[in-house]
Amino acid sequence: MSYIPISQKDRQEMLALLGLDLTEKLFSSIPEENRLKNLLNLPAAKSEPELLNYFEERSQKNTYNQYVSFLGGGAYDHFIPAVVDYLSSRGEFVTPYTPYQPEVSQGTLQVIFEYQTLICQLTGLEIANASLYDGATGAAEAVLMANRVKGKKRILVASTVNPQYRQVIYTYGKNLGLEIVELPYNQSGQVEIRGLQAALNEETAVLLCQSPNYFGVIEDIKALADAVHERGAMLTVVISEPLSLGWLEAPGKLGADIVTGEGQSFGLPLSYGGPYLGFMACKKEFVRQLPGRIVGQTVDADGRRGFVLTLSTREQHIRREKATSNICTNEGHCALRATIYLETLGRKGLREMAFLNAQKAAYAREQLTSIPGVKARFNGPVFNEFVLEFPQSWEEINQKLKDRGILGGLGLREFSGLDCCALITVTEKHSREKIDLYARVLQEVLR
Repeated sequence: MSYIPISQKDRQEMLALLGLDLTEKLFSSIPEENRLKNLLNLPAAKSEPELLNYFEERSQKNTYNQYVSFLGGGAYDHFIPAVVDYLSSRGEFVTPYTPYQPEVSQGTLQVIFEYQTLICQLTGLEIANASLYDGATGAAEAVLMANRVKGKKRILVASTVNPQYRQVIYTYGKNLGLEIVELPYNQSGQVEIRGLQAALNEETAVLLCQSPNYFGVIEDIKALADAVHERGAMLTVVISEPLSLGWLEAPGKLGADIVTGEGQSFGLPLSYGGPYLGFMACKKEFVRQLPGRIVGQTVDADGRRGFVLTLSTREQHIRREKATSNICTNEGHCALRATIYLETLGRKGLREMAFLNAQKAAYAREQLTSIPGVKARFNGPVFNEFVLEFPQSWEEINQKLKDRGILGGLGLREFSGLDCCALITVTEKHSREKIDLYARVLQEVLR
């Protein structure tokens, strides 16, 4: 979309309509000390050809293809079948947006219905919505949902949940009077059960955990569910690597009340942090508190199958004070890509893809921990990510790896005592040659 600036006359007419004389008065709600008083230090304007040439020159400096990457932690580089790009870029799919006249948009509603069905099958729960912004906001929405269901303000959050997800939860909850308590992890890299039992009380609404968690370790969801249900609380499971659901038991079948997470692994490419796709499913009894939209299937007057917007509890549809969310979205195009991806792979293909990830991660872990001084930090079961501990600061090692063309993993400096640790991620796109290269270069770096 081309940028078409407005003229000074346009600005004055808009200000007059608002009853203002200065543009600065539009920003009067921003504290004085936080306002920028001087002009931005920008270069002179360029013509369109000059601008295109400028960015073309800058793009030549990109070095992505020079690196072998083992980064993850919530963003995963998976193979995307060509059919996903082809079908999702068809005109009839690209143009639809939110179905404000839902029953007219039968194609859009059918895609959302199929997406919801797939999420229910993966999570083992009865109801799924039409998606959220991303995994982080999904986690926060799940906390608010549990708060509404239970009418309690004490929220337990595992410290093994993605730090960015936890930060969003704090941001949502800080003005709502929620008491957020973080739980420690044990030597396995899992939620400490004794710590959980000590933290649970009659005012607890929910425990929110992640599995596989930020350390890549698979949590004992059944044990966590039994512990929280015994005290009348709910269990929410966050999943940032949904491909694991092709290999692991569905959290809903293990006792989770709400399952939410990030759907980026399902056909969405890595693209500088977005757009992503939050998903959420829950038990049927909580459907009235589920944020977003729910599409249902019915028949018309002639008995033909049709789709309807069954439930929509957003602030634009009902009174704001009764809305379950005022920020969620149906993320239509991202949900479409996820639907095409999942239906292309099918149940068997998804299982094979997940198993391939687990196998390659196991091989990488074995190869890397065979290097003197390198060891696994946690002994819990993993899927396609794991934490390694190194004999020196990870920052020093990481820079040396980068100089050799390898992005070796994510540092864990934000966790106490893990300065010499890193999270390593392996997907089906990592060949044996790439893993062996990493092991060989790491061994040379550590000499």
